[in-house]
Amino acid sequence: MEHRPHIVVVEDEATQRHLLVTYLTRQNFRVSGVDCGAALRKLVQRERPALVLLDVGLPDEDGFALARWLRESSARIGIIMVTAASETVDRIVGLETGADDYIAKPFDHRELLARVKSVLRRATGAPLATVGPRIRMGGRVLDLEKRVLVDPSNGKEETLTASEFDLLRIFAEHPNKPLQRDWLLEVTAHREMEAFDRAIDLRITRLRRKIELDPAHPNAIRTVRGVGYMFVPPTH
Repeated sequence: MEHRPHIVVVEDEATQRHLLVTYLTRQNFRVSGVDCGAALRKLVQRERPALVLLDVGLPDEDGFALARWLRESSARIGIIMVTAASETVDRIVGLETGADDYIAKPFDHRELLARVKSVLRRATGAPLATVGPRIRMGGRVLDLEKRVLVDPSNGKEETLTASEFDLLRIFAEHPNKPLQRDWLLEVTAHREMEAFDRAIDLRITRLRRKIELDPAHPNAIRTVRGVGYMFVPPTH
């Protein structure tokens, strides 16, 4: 039985496609190359890949639409958008469709390999924690259905921005697990135009003011030096 991760390279330029397929095959991945969206759809229907390297500019179908279709097909397929464009707006649009990462041409193959390995770790890792409609976070309760924070002492609800809610939901799904700053930024930046290096730290500061009993000494969302942040559920 084949245990190597299956990667699909979607690239209409034949030489570039061949180079990527050859390089990734040498890295001990099982790699398929297709030149258009229709071929990708047929392949995915036969076998769900572990990861798709998806060129944005395809001849028959928009890469962003394909990324959205892949994400609707499975939350576990890793998606890396590959494009010649480098504008921030394209990066945000790519992440909004459900992509895990984004790399602009021309790129170093070693950088691509590092991103592939990172996305595969997330895509093939342990299942997300099963959470109920409400989860205690510090001194507040996150209502996943209403998308609000609730004060358990009086039932008062506090609204959240889209990115604040996304961030708390991600923490709820990954309790007691250190989460990298860059990854947290990537999976939430599409909601608001805050895609800069310290954006995640500013959001964490705002959230700590809302949920921590003592924001200066946080217990619910803790800093993990050299990594990022970790949500620690209350023990009682």
